[in-house]
Amino acid sequence: MKYTAHINVMPLKDLLDPQGKAVNSSLHNLGMSGVQDVRIGKHITLSIEADSKDAAEAMANDACTKLLANPVMEQFEVTVTED
Repeated sequence: MKYTAHINVMPLKDLLDPQGKAVNSSLHNLGMSGVQDVRIGKHITLSIEADSKDAAEAMANDACTKLLANPVMEQFEVTVTED
């Protein structure tokens, strides 16, 4: 079966996010003072052929821990849907 894994990778909460700080500052300069905090991450979509949703989720998690996310600096969240 075909599945789609949606992966969100974000910097750990305890780490500084210089890109997010720069965007936050720019938004304030544009008059959007209500924005309190910006964190910049990445969204990755994988198309996976697997026997089950659990197997597809395991593959996506494996891809994250081995390549897509740096566990020292980032956290990730995986959501798998059936196509």
